[in-house]
Amino acid sequence: MKKTKTISGFSKLSKTGKLKWLAENFFSDPTAVIDELKEYWHQNHQQQEVLDGFSENTISNFPMPYGVAPNFLIDNKAYAVPMVIEESSVVAAAAAAAKFWMSRGGFTTKIIGTEKVGQLHFKYFGDKEKLKLLFPEIRKALYKETEDLTANMQKRGGGISQIDLIDYTDKEKGYFQIFAKFQTCDSMGANFINSILERFGSILENFLISYPNLIDQDRDVQIIMAILSNYTPSCIVRSSVNCTIEDLGEFPGGMSGATFAEKFEMAVRIAHIDPYRATTHNKGIFNGVDAVVLATGNDFRAIEACGHTYASRSGRYQSLSHCMVKNGTFKFWIDLPLAVGTVGGLTKLHPIAKTSLEMLGNPSAEELMRIIATVGLAQNFAALRSLVTTGIQKGHMKMHLLNILNQLNATPDQISNANEYFSDKLVSFNAVRNYLEKEKI
Repeated sequence: MKKTKTISGFSKLSKTGKLKWLAENFFSDPTAVIDELKEYWHQNHQQQEVLDGFSENTISNFPMPYGVAPNFLIDNKAYAVPMVIEESSVVAAAAAAAKFWMSRGGFTTKIIGTEKVGQLHFKYFGDKEKLKLLFPEIRKALYKETEDLTANMQKRGGGISQIDLIDYTDKEKGYFQIFAKFQTCDSMGANFINSILERFGSILENFLISYPNLIDQDRDVQIIMAILSNYTPSCIVRSSVNCTIEDLGEFPGGMSGATFAEKFEMAVRIAHIDPYRATTHNKGIFNGVDAVVLATGNDFRAIEACGHTYASRSGRYQSLSHCMVKNGTFKFWIDLPLAVGTVGGLTKLHPIAKTSLEMLGNPSAEELMRIIATVGLAQNFAALRSLVTTGIQKGHMKMHLLNILNQLNATPDQISNANEYFSDKLVSFNAVRNYLEKEKI
C-alpha cells in the first residue's frame, strides 16, 4: 500500500486503525511503535474507555509521575498532597518546605473571594444612552429568564451574583458587553456559566425586539459571543507563613536566620522589579500549583492563564508572592486567583483524580483552593531558599542524577556507586559521563 501522510476520515477509524495508519506513515518500524504505544493502554478496558472519552483521536495514554508531598500543616490540619509532575526535585522541594514550616506553625490561609466571571460580547447600533437607561429592566429580565438554569445552583448557595453593562465604544464602535459574576459552589462551573451567558444573548435580543416605542435602529443588536472568562480576580485565596527571625534557624554554610531573611526578602523584591526574574519566579510557583491541579482533575491551563494575568494587573508583570521582614519577624505570603472544582468535570470521572480528592479528605472547592495556593507558596519558598543559600543546581541536579544515569544506560551497580560518589559533589551531565567512563577502565 502506498504511504500517505494526509488522510480523510481519520476520526472515523477505530483506535487500532488510527494507530496502524500513524505507525505505517510516520515511523520506520511500525510494529515496534504499535507494540510500545499499546503497552500504555489501561489493563482495565472500561477505564480505558473512560480515558479515551476525555479527548479525541486517542491512540494511547501518556504516563506522568504521581507523587505525594507529606507534612503539609494548613490551618492546623495535616495533609499529604498528591502532585502530578515530571520535573525533578519539585515534589521533594515541596515536601521539604512543608516539613520546615510544620515546626514553625504551618501555613495559614484565607479565602478572599470566590466569584467567577462571564461575558456576553455584542454590538449595539442604536442610541447607547437609551440602552444604558433600559439596562436596569434588561438586568431584571436576565435574572428572571435564567431562573430555570440557576435554580439548582441557588439551592446550594450559588447563582448569578452581579450583572453589569460595560461600554467599550471608545475602543471599538458599537462594542458593549454584559459582564456577569457567578458563585458556582464546589463546581468549576464552566458549563453552568456558558449556558447562562448564551441565554443572555437571546434574552437581550428579545427584550429589544419587544420593548415598546423604540425605533428600528434601537432594536439593532448583534451578538458576537458568549463565554466565561478564565481571569477571576475576585476568586482569590491567600496562603502565608510567618515566624521570628530567630526561629528561622541556621542555613547551609553557617548562614544566620537574619542574613537569610534579608537575602530572601531581596530576592522577592527583585521579582517585583524585574519581569525577567518574575517570570521564572512565578513559573516555580506554578510547578507546585499545576501539579496539584492536575492531580485533582482541574484545568491547569486556565489556572496558569489567570495567574499570569493577575501578576500583570498593575500594568507590569510581577511576582505573585510577597515577603516582609519587620520587627524581628519574617512573613511570606501569596494571593492567588484559583477557580477550581471538586465536583463535576474530570474530578469524578478520572480514576486517580478521584483518589487524589479522597487523599485530601474530599475537600470543598474552597478547601482545595487553600491547599493549592499553599503548595505554590511552599514551592516558591523552597526555590528561593536554595537560590539565596547553596544555589539551585546542587539540589536540582542531585534529583536529576538518576535521569542522567538512565540516559547513559548505567547498570544497577553503576547507579548505586554513582549515587555514593556524587553524594558530596556537584552533578552535571559531563561529570556523570566522565565518571562512568572511568568506571569502565
